[in-house]
Amino acid sequence: MAKDYYETLGIAKTASADEIKKAYRKLAVKYHPDKNPGDKAAEEKFKEVSKAYEVLSDDKKRKQYDQFGPELFERTGGQGYGAPPGGGPGGFSSSNFNFSGFSDPRDIFSQVFGGGGGGFSFDDLLGGMRNGRGRRRSSGSSARKGEDLSYRVEIDLEDAVLGADKKIRIAKDEACPSCGGSGAEPGSGRKSCPSCGGSGYVVSGQGFLQMQEACQACHGTGSVILHPCKRCGGSGVVRVEKELQIHIPPGVDEGSKLRVSGQGGPGTGGGPAGNLYVIIALKPHAVFERNGQDLICELPVPLETALQGGIVDVPTISGRTRMKIAPGTQNGTMLRLRGKGVPALKGGARGDQIVRIFVELPSGLTAAQLKTIASLGLTESNYPKQADFRARAAKFLHT
Repeated sequence: MAKDYYETLGIAKTASADEIKKAYRKLAVKYHPDKNPGDKAAEEKFKEVSKAYEVLSDDKKRKQYDQFGPELFERTGGQGYGAPPGGGPGGFSSSNFNFSGFSDPRDIFSQVFGGGGGGFSFDDLLGGMRNGRGRRRSSGSSARKGEDLSYRVEIDLEDAVLGADKKIRIAKDEACPSCGGSGAEPGSGRKSCPSCGGSGYVVSGQGFLQMQEACQACHGTGSVILHPCKRCGGSGVVRVEKELQIHIPPGVDEGSKLRVSGQGGPGTGGGPAGNLYVIIALKPHAVFERNGQDLICELPVPLETALQGGIVDVPTISGRTRMKIAPGTQNGTMLRLRGKGVPALKGGARGDQIVRIFVELPSGLTAAQLKTIASLGLTESNYPKQADFRARAAKFLHT
């Protein structure tokens, strides 16, 4: 005699749709074959609860079931119909059991638990197991991008401000030209990994709690090389020294990164190569100091020029220019040359050059020169800063 579907799910005939689904979820997880590998009884129970749920969760089929019983659906392979042949269900026999018309129990399970619709599936709920064996997830491709590399290059300040083209030499891995990066000797190939059965990973643990990790024998690829390439030893890569020409755009600074596409490590499984990142380091400069987009230059000025004023030559990163010094210019005075600094890396106004005046006192004076200075008759009024300082520090100057 066919089993009652309500009894199979352990629910009352008046159960709501939510109660039917809740009962199925509990039993489906309990009896799922992946949780009970090799247990035929659990597998049959899983099929039974799936059949029961498929019928009772469908309003039309449930009405037919309530009217004609389980024999109708087992006779029709799960399809059901408006009235049983022969005038009633009495002529049906459980020997006519047939599950072929029902949906795959795993598909029902996946639909209820959200598999294939943005939720989780067998693998997420049951640890990625199918009949106790690992199964490779469908990722669509085993291609992997190569790793990104970095290279530090020192440049002069002029190159950072004006831009330049530089040649650099780097040591890096590239796909082996002999085997094309496959790692296999030309003319040979690969075979399914015996350690993981070609899945790419192995499973540890028992029962409901199971974990999977990349197979160490094949490094997660699912296959092993029959005959390793003689040139690369089966690694698929060789170490080479390569000369590259890079363009340094105007405006780079200490720590700036320049990307050179495709010049990083080789990809695997047909994946693209990684990128090379050139990291800028600035050499100390003999004349200029950089502060953001501004350049600072300390300019020594003779005492007589600072006193009388005049025109002085000033170096800039792009060549000489001339600047007017006002009479009485003090030591440490900051003068600005507009647009003589560093251009913005991503466009915009160019910075300025700051000229810091350093009034140089004459050295090696003769006695006659010193006498001439003494004869000038200078007083405190000629030294306003000194007078201001003495006034502020008066109480500290008392003996």
